[in-house]
Order: sequence, then structure tokens, then C-alpha cells
Amino acid sequence: MKPNMGNIDRIVRLVVAILIAVLLFTNVISGTLGIIALVLAGVLVLTSAISFCPLYLPFGLSTCPKK
Repeated sequence: MKPNMGNIDRIVRLVVAILIAVLLFTNVISGTLGIIALVLAGVLVLTSAISFCPLYLPFGLSTCPKK
């Protein structure tokens, strides 16, 4: 997998994942919505950790800086 995410994209994803986790653990969101949000946060952390977003492939997008 060739990286297709830049640093800003990765940081934004991590911040959103942390925000979702905080909302979940403070019981602002709960139940089914909480579970869905937690899964989404996990996906955001995973994609930011590996610098690859599979949704970018079909659209030919890349936020990775040109080398």
C-alpha cells in the first residue's frame, strides 16, 4: 500500500477520533450511535496510523505531498 495521506490529514483524523472517544466516555453519545461512533473512531485511528485511506483510491485522491 502506497501512502496517500499527508500529515495534516492524519492529525485531523486523530483529533476527530479523540473527540469521538471523549464524547463516548462522557456519555454524551451512547447506545447504538455510540458503538457506530467508536467503530468510526477506530477506523480513523487505523487509517491515520498506516497513512493509507482506501476511500481515496477510487477517486484518485492523495493528500500526501509530492516527492
